[in-house]
Amino acid sequence: MTTPSESSKLSEEEKTIFQSKVFNDPIHGHLELHPLLIKIIDTPQFQRLRFIKQLGGAYFVYPGASHNRFEHSIGVAQLAGELARALRTRQPELEITDEDILCVQIAGLCHDLGHGPFSHLYDGMFIKKQCPELDWKHEEASIEMFDYLVKDNKLEEEMKHWKLDLTKDLVFIKEMINGPLDAKAAEKKETPWPYKGRGQEKSFLYEIVSNKRNGIDVDKFDYFARDCHHLGMKNNFDYRRFIHFARVCEVKGEKQICVRDKEAVNIYDMFHTRYSLHKRAYQHKVNKIIETMITDAFVKADCHIRIEGSGGKKYTLSKAMEDMVAYTKLTDHVFEEILFSSSTDLSEAREILKRIISRDLYRFLGEKLVNRSDVRILCLCVSILHYTSV
Repeated sequence: MTTPSESSKLSEEEKTIFQSKVFNDPIHGHLELHPLLIKIIDTPQFQRLRFIKQLGGAYFVYPGASHNRFEHSIGVAQLAGELARALRTRQPELEITDEDILCVQIAGLCHDLGHGPFSHLYDGMFIKKQCPELDWKHEEASIEMFDYLVKDNKLEEEMKHWKLDLTKDLVFIKEMINGPLDAKAAEKKETPWPYKGRGQEKSFLYEIVSNKRNGIDVDKFDYFARDCHHLGMKNNFDYRRFIHFARVCEVKGEKQICVRDKEAVNIYDMFHTRYSLHKRAYQHKVNKIIETMITDAFVKADCHIRIEGSGGKKYTLSKAMEDMVAYTKLTDHVFEEILFSSSTDLSEAREILKRIISRDLYRFLGEKLVNRSDVRILCLCVSILHYTSV
């Protein structure tokens, strides 16, 4: 065993190995994470993800879908590091640095910090219904929560220790999570390169965690494999083969992550897996019914749930994301808070959740494939009759 006095004499590489920790993940096996990632994981803001279901209401349909955002985020950090290191090994001319790799891993680890109760249900259904005028995405909260995490846990010095630049590198991490920080300027294309964290010569780094160009990124690599595992479905996409054959090529003056034409079948399998997951799980009719019921319960409970934020100020369910102190306290537990409450103010919301538990669900009427020319994408529209009787 190495003593504290001996550890001070270790090289930076040896310190990294000595201070890192190993996670036994059911999807990726044994993962050895960088000490800075461990510091981030061991914070209240990140631990909160243990209590947010990855697939929202799907757990009420698929008994195995009990996994949470916590393990998914760790998996994305691992794969982000694997892909970045693979590119550096095979293409040293790209000049990928240790700091580049660490930033990419932090972005992968923190990309879902902003999810609310039951993941996409919160921003995709509840907020849209309760605040229709508000154009808000969980990625925005991920950026705010990341800033709060760093400040609240005093991680600035730890980041400096690992040679991260607190201006450029923090901007780079946040850009990888949610795109250019000046979104309006990027939309207007006022500058040829909208990112500030890294120059255009490293444009490919922005495609690792959240690929805005074609959607092929390590976030999907992890949740396809993880969701299929917990749902009991087959995943034919081989993400390790993709990482092995990935190369950076210059396309129209921009460096992009590419694969050979013979890898097309593997890419087809990836998109087919995505389609199958949506068809069989994410858009499962009973799943959407249950998520609609949870949304309705949250709407009725909104003004009666009070969450204390910074300065003692109270926030409702739909306003908690305005304050990260309050948002840190908001997880899936709000379901049980309503369900087991004896408050008369929450009686309507409580009755809806009781119907979910007793399987007295809303009625499914039918589904329709919307014309592609009308909405440009293929959507599954589910019509639901809320109450047939009281």
